[in-house]
Amino acid sequence: MRHNLRHLRVFLAVAETASVTRAAEAVRVSQPAVTQALSRLEAMLGAALFTRTPHGLFLNPAGEVFRRRAARVFAILDPVLNAIAPRLRLTVTAAQIEALIAVRDTENISLAARQLGLAQPTVHRAVAQLEEEAGRALFERTARGTLATRLGHSLAQAARLALSELSQAQAELAELRAEATGKIVIGAMPLSRSHILPTAIVRFQQERPLQTIQVTEGAYAELLSGLRHGEIDFLIGALRHPAPVDDIEQVELFQDTAMMIARVNHPIFQSASPTLTQLAHYPWIVSAPSTPIRDHFDRLFADNGLAPRQLVETGSLILMREILSQTDYLGFTSGGQARAEVARGLVREIGFDLSTTRRPIGITTRVGWMPTPAQQQLIDTIQSLV
Repeated sequence: MRHNLRHLRVFLAVAETASVTRAAEAVRVSQPAVTQALSRLEAMLGAALFTRTPHGLFLNPAGEVFRRRAARVFAILDPVLNAIAPRLRLTVTAAQIEALIAVRDTENISLAARQLGLAQPTVHRAVAQLEEEAGRALFERTARGTLATRLGHSLAQAARLALSELSQAQAELAELRAEATGKIVIGAMPLSRSHILPTAIVRFQQERPLQTIQVTEGAYAELLSGLRHGEIDFLIGALRHPAPVDDIEQVELFQDTAMMIARVNHPIFQSASPTLTQLAHYPWIVSAPSTPIRDHFDRLFADNGLAPRQLVETGSLILMREILSQTDYLGFTSGGQARAEVARGLVREIGFDLSTTRRPIGITTRVGWMPTPAQQQLIDTIQSLV
């Protein structure tokens, strides 16, 4: 659903003044244009936003929900538009910012057009008009592709977050109608996928069976990028201290400790208390470099002048378990993640003091993020399990 940004500004003016006449003066359009903008906006949303009385237009519950989100749209978008060219606040269109985002992401006009389902000239024209109105280049045409400038990146980032607010608005309006719409997108790191998230989703959907949940997996850097671009609602997994960027917030849920595991009949269990030297002689399955759990593994051996030579790096517990079952490899992973495997008798824990590997697990969100009721309920469900 593509919103007309001009209509959103008209709506906010009416919400503030409770008057078509005063709103028309504020945004410098005719009164019929204000009436038409409101009519089209309400038709698009499928909901009346105002109670119309002889004394003026007053926001109803749906209107108040939409006002909060629309205000957040321009709180995100306007500072960047002003920094580029103040007149863009009046001229920029949703079609232009969608084209900007697509070209920034794909670095190619043709790929952007395919992504948007539009003709290439249409996307090219939208970007060219935006640059003309901005009075400066937002992209550099190079042999590597069409690359966003610093200002182009800033505007695309703000635009993506602004569009995310409009998606949140639609979800909240559906909530008022007792409907489920859209989906909750969770960026899940390995521990959460096997330890806490499955139970939380089951409990949540017992109360909201029609709510779609998408669990996105990937490396932390990829998930963080999706979160900051508004493609992911929140992350759950190991927290980073200090936080890698200043536009995220982290809330700790609990502490997790690493665990060493092996197949149940592994020769390492012939020793009641294996030493690090003994352990270093075996091949290991570990997490990828730069992850908190891998940092603990590397530090544990390096601090004792040891370095296992044969490593397989993976974030998949299933792959780890299958390799362990067929070989003399040892695994170093999250205790919370491995505990269920140990309880089922699929692997066995190696008795070794790993209390120094304690790390915080929690939820990461964007600074200032305002969850919908459904998103907040899912977070509350997760927090109730710890």
